[in-house]
Amino acid sequence: MNKIDEFRGKFYFLSNFYSAPVTYEGITYQNNEAAFQAMKVLSNDIRKQFAELPPNHAKRKGRNVKLRSDWESVKEQYMYEIVSAKFSQNEVLRRRLLDTGSCELIEGNTWGDVIWGVCRGRGQNKLGKILMRVRNELKDEKEAE
Repeated sequence: MNKIDEFRGKFYFLSNFYSAPVTYEGITYQNNEAAFQAMKVLSNDIRKQFAELPPNHAKRKGRNVKLRSDWESVKEQYMYEIVSAKFSQNEVLRRRLLDTGSCELIEGNTWGDVIWGVCRGRGQNKLGKILMRVRNELKDEKEAE
């Protein structure tokens, strides 16, 4: 196997919808989707409202907030930092990510996301690329120990 082209079943842990608490900027969220959606605003009070939300509710709430003015220029950095936090803070998930070896990670989807994933063979796969970057960084850390 040289690629993982959907984050379901055995590989659902790669999804931002996977339930794994992540502490980011002082708030613990129940999943990466909630942490990412919360970063769309600058208010810590509003961010805390995302903390306990399941991913589908967080995504819906994220569509209804007033976006911070710099969102387009900072969202990829936030995604990277949140994904990195998920796998750094959870030993079991870190091992599972490292166990994907050198497989290409592709967030294949049917809902039309061609920015973070790939749909019908088209897309930028930004989430998959971030996951591979984090995996390489974790691999380097492990080798440096």
